Amino acid sequence: MIDYNRIIDKYYQNQSRLREILITHSRLVADKALKCAAAHNLDIDREFVEEAAMLHDIGIFLCDAPGILCFGDKPYICHGVEGSKLLQEEGLPRHALVCERHTGAGLTIEDIKRQQLPLPLRDMTPVSLEEKLVCYADKFYSKSGNLEEEKSIEKVMASMARHGEDTLNRFLALHALFG
Repeated sequence: MIDYNRIIDKYYQNQSRLREILITHSRLVADKALKCAAAHNLDIDREFVEEAAMLHDIGIFLCDAPGILCFGDKPYICHGVEGSKLLQEEGLPRHALVCERHTGAGLTIEDIKRQQLPLPLRDMTPVSLEEKLVCYADKFYSKSGNLEEEKSIEKVMASMARHGEDTLNRFLALHALFG
């Protein structure tokens, strides 16, 4: 098992409220992912799911999201790609893929082009069952407002629908697996 707290401490040591937001959100995502895995008796790497869920948002501090105390210079949509770079540097390529592929219900090249997102033009949809599980669980918790309140499935679906029918359909496919 990797020491994800060491990695979080490396990047969030002086940002106590932001660190608290990150850890609270990530713990809730990890717990939901593990609960879904248990409920569906999924044959997955549970240790990896917990680690990846705890690190999936590691790149938020590099982005500009003042509402959650992030004062970096990148647009918030880049937090997954930026986190992926950090985890690659830490020697964690599988964890890095979870970072990159958890945004929305995953992002396709078409999504990136259509929305003119400042991201690399590559498919960033979750592939492995573990990636899909963290992506799914993440949709139920916000890093702003009431951190611990789990969103209803209706609220999550409405959020996904705002990004287009394809995004909603990708989420519904995840929900069919884990909901």
